[in-house]
Amino acid sequence: MFRRGLAFALIYASVCGRRGRPLGRRTGAPQVEVAVDSKHIQRFAVFCGAALIAGCSVIPGSGPSGDSMVEAAASATPSFVGVEIDEFSLEVLGRRREPSLRGSFGDHRAPATQPIGVGDALQITVWEAAGGGLFSSGGASSPGSRSATIPEQTVGRDGSVTVPYAGRIQVAGRSQQEVEAIIVEQLRGKSIEPQALVTVTHNVSNMVTVTGEVSQSARVPLTLRGDKVMDVIASAGGFKTPVHETFVSLTRGDRTARVPVGAILATPRENIYVRPGDVVTVEHTPQTFTVAGATGSNSVLEFGARSLTLEEAIGKAGGIEDQRADPAALFVLRYEPSGIVSQYPTTTPVLAARAQVPVAYHLDMRDPKAMFAARRFAMRDKDILFVSNAGLTEAGKVLKLVSMLTQPAIQGVLVQSRLK
Repeated sequence: MFRRGLAFALIYASVCGRRGRPLGRRTGAPQVEVAVDSKHIQRFAVFCGAALIAGCSVIPGSGPSGDSMVEAAASATPSFVGVEIDEFSLEVLGRRREPSLRGSFGDHRAPATQPIGVGDALQITVWEAAGGGLFSSGGASSPGSRSATIPEQTVGRDGSVTVPYAGRIQVAGRSQQEVEAIIVEQLRGKSIEPQALVTVTHNVSNMVTVTGEVSQSARVPLTLRGDKVMDVIASAGGFKTPVHETFVSLTRGDRTARVPVGAILATPRENIYVRPGDVVTVEHTPQTFTVAGATGSNSVLEFGARSLTLEEAIGKAGGIEDQRADPAALFVLRYEPSGIVSQYPTTTPVLAARAQVPVAYHLDMRDPKAMFAARRFAMRDKDILFVSNAGLTEAGKVLKLVSMLTQPAIQGVLVQSRLK
């Protein structure tokens, strides 16, 4: 609409320009007609202003107005949920369950006896009560050696190892003590009062894999006393990134839980025992939020700490610009799980059926209680902080454009009046 109105205004001006009248003649010079007519210029200025106002929908802006946001949330078929930041919404958000390692996996220490597994390396030593037996190096009358150490063996895929005179022994899934008893039983009657000692020299089945942003990724063997998440990370050299920008993911079987390191440090119960086969991944993921609209800075900003409140986010964004901002139209945009959104009365059944629902939290900064609410409202990773422009700001843009377009015509009127 704006372009059509402006084009029509320019055509109208060109037609009017042909109706000019001669202002004078200089000696030896041809007669000059000046395309200036006060009535037509005035009409042209009014027409241009009307065209600009009609096309105000294309005036540059930083985003939707506060009224349009509220109207969109209250429409018959809203695409997002509008929620006021008040005592009720703050209470609902306060009940939100944060990701938890303990809640996902519990906290159960591994058994005190670690079972032998495929790939483990075993060393077996057999003793006899007297010389002259199967494992003695001398004769019957010689004291000789009363023990023999079988070379180190790796537990095969069938879960067994070989012991001379005892044959293949199934060891996978059994403890060292159980394997020792089986070997003694197999040698009974063949050797002189046999005794056996089984040592796991290389344990690969009772390990935790630690990878990611640690000093050295490694497979960390678990001790019999039990090891926790922070223990195995320390064994891999510790974190390489700032704590408030670091997350830990624990994968066990087909489940994965991810929590910030700060939560583990602040809540010792989250530092749970790991189990054989777990994978601990350390990730460097700075938490950020996007700032848009009438603020001091339109950019992506980092939290710079484990947590951030809305009050602090406004400060990081350089505050609200009092020259163009609508203080009654501050919004925080994010996706919330349906379990949270379904508690808000403004949620429609269609939106509540989604797993993740877009929500626009609204705060009126003209309310004296707003700053206290902003201090209690926690920002989340990838939130959008948006402040709409004030209505007068948009009107000022229109007037500026009108002034730019009509100024030449006004100057022409002034020149004509002086010439008269």
